[in-house]
This record gives sequence, structure tokens and C-alpha cells, in this order.
Amino acid sequence: MARDTDIRLQQQVIYSVYVRSHTPEGTFAAIIPDLDRIKALGTDIIWFMPIHPIGEKGKKGSLGCPYANRDYRTVNPAYGTMEDFRRLAEEIHARGMKVMIDVVYNHTSPDAVLLSEHPEFYWRDAAGNTGNKIGDWADVIDLDYRVPALWDYQIESLKMWAEIVDGFRCDVASFVPVEFWKRARAEVAQVRPGCLWLAETVHRGFGIYARRLGFCSARDTEAFDAFDMEYEYDVREAFDEYLKGEGSLSRWLDLLCFQEAVYPENYNKLRFLENHDLPRIASFVRQERDLRNFTAMLYFLKGTTLIYAGQEFENDRCPSLFEREPIDRKTGRDLSALMAELARVKREVLGPDDDFTARGDDDLHIAVMERVNADGRKLGVFSLRSMSGNVAVDLPDGTYENVLGGSVAVKDGLLRCQGDPIILRG
Repeated sequence: MARDTDIRLQQQVIYSVYVRSHTPEGTFAAIIPDLDRIKALGTDIIWFMPIHPIGEKGKKGSLGCPYANRDYRTVNPAYGTMEDFRRLAEEIHARGMKVMIDVVYNHTSPDAVLLSEHPEFYWRDAAGNTGNKIGDWADVIDLDYRVPALWDYQIESLKMWAEIVDGFRCDVASFVPVEFWKRARAEVAQVRPGCLWLAETVHRGFGIYARRLGFCSARDTEAFDAFDMEYEYDVREAFDEYLKGEGSLSRWLDLLCFQEAVYPENYNKLRFLENHDLPRIASFVRQERDLRNFTAMLYFLKGTTLIYAGQEFENDRCPSLFEREPIDRKTGRDLSALMAELARVKREVLGPDDDFTARGDDDLHIAVMERVNADGRKLGVFSLRSMSGNVAVDLPDGTYENVLGGSVAVKDGLLRCQGDPIILRG
């Protein structure tokens, strides 16, 4: 783990915004009227998916993918001007939140400014052609971090943005050398002390595949040397199998315990039910009560919480990356009040230095999680299919207050779960 990572990040909430799809206008300016609502969810940090110009060559869809970056040092004119973005950042800061932007350093669009200015910065195949090493990313070409001057250019770009923003979400960070990120962190700190670094580390299977092909793909333990937070994709495959009915709840929970055993003491995994690369959680979990349990469990997990815009309205379809598809705010469903309460619980009840354990009842689909630090024990019981039943807990018999409302009883070491999410102070 980065030595100077602030452990209080464990208690914070990131809200992810895709400018193109956040409002009907799809601009920086149009987001400002929504900032108070975003703040009221308990948001600490707003992460903007890439805000840079998008390549035209080989673009996907009618508008192109924001991860096909054409120019690292300016903004997408469809979103507004650089001054518009500065004003948006200032409005976010005025509300006590921080700003994080996406940086896509593994690749650019095929018509990027960088290719015309520095063709030597690009990876090439045996025939000398640019392209991408892995995957079906037909609209991008890979950079070559064996070129030292590329490091200088990219770090100067980060330092420029660090004058405006508080942190960076680093796209497929595993495919860029960890030593680059370590140097970038050190140099950016001279401009923005305490800058936040979030790594999109890759799924276990994808990382193994890349290494077998002979390409750079840092392991999560290695990436933690440079980053404050990293994706939980190392265990995500087990969670997705559970959602699809192809794997057990216990298997995923056991992997969460494995994370607790193998990572540095102050490790921080970004916890999410969905993001822009994954299906919406509401496409799997159709019942409102079930979704409330999944949401409460998300905030109880150890690590920074991520909410993808629209999740609060139980959107069940992700906006296309390649078109303008505004999130649906008129679903008739709204988890905002629950999210705000859970954010409070995350800050006031759950400790940033908690030890974490978990186990599951695979028949009842109930997850039982415990967090413990010097201030005491916190127990979470989440019925992911809203089933009632008795679960064994290591608590004295008695009646306990559920910090989410109401009370629950423990008798003979068994807690009666009625199907609603439960968080107790033990």
C-alpha cells in the first residue's frame, strides 16, 4: 500500500459521473445544479469519467468512446470549455467535495495529438504497425512505456491537471508499469499534496491472460505500492457468478476474508455493485427489498464505496459509452435516503481500521459480516433474497438496536432475520 495513504478513505463515498449521460444537455455546466443532490447522498468525491476530446478515427457508435482519448491536455468541446470545467470543480470544492478525473494512460485514439507529435511513444507489432496488444479495443492504440520520454510527458500532464483536481482514477492501471505510477505519485504530490490515486486493476483471469502473452499486468499486491485504492476485480468474478446463480454466496464471502488476510494492513479496495463497465445491479436484483439489502451490504464492506450515477434511481440499464443516453430519474424508485443514511453509518459507526470477517448461509442467501476495532464490534446481516430465518451470531442474548431502524432479538445465540438489512453495534 502507498505509505502515505489516508486510512480515512475507508469511510468515504465516490460518485461516478459520465458527463455525456448525466443530464439531457451532457455538459459540465448542466451538472452544477445537481451538485447539492449528489452531496446529500453522502458523497465525498465526484469521479468524472474521461473528459478529454474523443478520437474520430475508428470511433465506436455515433459519438465515440471516452476511453479513446485524443488529447490529454484539454477537454471534450462537446462538454464545454476548460473554463467551464474549472468552474464545475470550484463548485464541487465549495460544497466540501473533491474532484477526481479519469486518466487513460495505457492507450490513445488512433488520431491522437500525441501520435502526430511523438510517434516514438507508441507500441508497435512485429510489422511496425501501431495497435493494441490485448482485447477487442479496435478504437485505440497502445503506448509504449519502455520509452523514458513518454513518462515525462504523461507526468507533466498529470501535474497540469493536479492544479485543478484532487485525484485520478487510472484506467487499466495494471497495464502501465507500477514504477511509472510510483514516480507520478511522488511528482504530483509536489503540486497537489494528498492527491488521491485509484487504480482500475483488472480481473484475475484477464491479468493472467496478459502475462501469459508476455505483457505487463501488475498484480494487485504490486499496484498497492503506488495507489490508495484499487478495484475489487480480484474477487469480482465470484460475485458475478453468485448474481447469475452460478456460484455460492459463501465462496465470494470467503474471498473477501482472503483479501483481509493477504493485503497490507491499510489496504483499500473500491467496493461497488455496478460501474460503467458492468451491468446495473438492478438488472440482476429486481425486488426492492433485496436491493436495499445489497446496498446496505455494499456500504458495510471494508473499503471506499462507489456509486455509479443512476444507481440511486435503480436504473437497470447502463448508458451506452458510445451514445448520449441520459440516466433515468423518473423510475418511481429512489434509494437516496437509504444511501445517505448508510454514508452516515459508514462515517460514524464503521471504523477505518476495522478487521473484517464474513460468512454466508447459502440456503437463506444471508450474508453475516463482522467488523471489529478498539471501539467495539459491528455486525451486518444482509438477506440478499429478503428471506426470513435464524442466523447464528456471537452475541449475548438480548434485544439490539438496528442502526438502520427498529430492533432485533438474539436468543440462544440465534438472531431472527426478518428480511430487512441489519447493522448492529455488538
